[in-house]
Amino acid sequence: MSQHLLADIGHRLRSLRKEKSKTLTELAELAGVSKSLLSKIENGRTVPSLPVLLSLIQALDMLPETFFAGLRFEAPQRYQHRRPADHQTFEKEEEASGFHYQRIMEKGFHDFTLEAVILDIAPGAERAMVSTDAWEFKYMLQGELAYHIEDEVVPLRAGDSLLYDGRRLHVPRNESNETARMLVLYIYDKNES
Repeated sequence: MSQHLLADIGHRLRSLRKEKSKTLTELAELAGVSKSLLSKIENGRTVPSLPVLLSLIQALDMLPETFFAGLRFEAPQRYQHRRPADHQTFEKEEEASGFHYQRIMEKGFHDFTLEAVILDIAPGAERAMVSTDAWEFKYMLQGELAYHIEDEVVPLRAGDSLLYDGRRLHVPRNESNETARMLVLYIYDKNES
């Protein structure tokens, strides 16, 4: 299953939850899952198991075929080429401000899925520390950040790179007066989902 489809599933869950005027807590309770798990699924930070996904669909009073109607299932390709107009702007955390994501490309391989994203972080941007069920590679394109990984702080500036296990709590902080931009690669291990 492509990471693109997984992101679409998370986006669809969030849209339907909001359309039905349910909070994260309400839908999580109806489906018998934790609020944090539902948030990670909606934000594309974890892959739901089939039973969890079906519980969420049922809690939304939908049939699976209705939920999956219109989602993109792409045939395997020998290569991918994307132009800037093809980039998809998306939101990860509802409660975050100043974080602007653009999905450049994603590709599923036999054992892992790779998702490439451009992330712009405005000065003073705010969000809670999060975890992602993926390895994360960051390459700073412009600006400066203080990258918090649990209780450690890694200073980053243009040209620096960082690789870490995204399951560790993390958050970038932009304490400068300039927008910071980075290339982010999420590497999802299919054997750990």
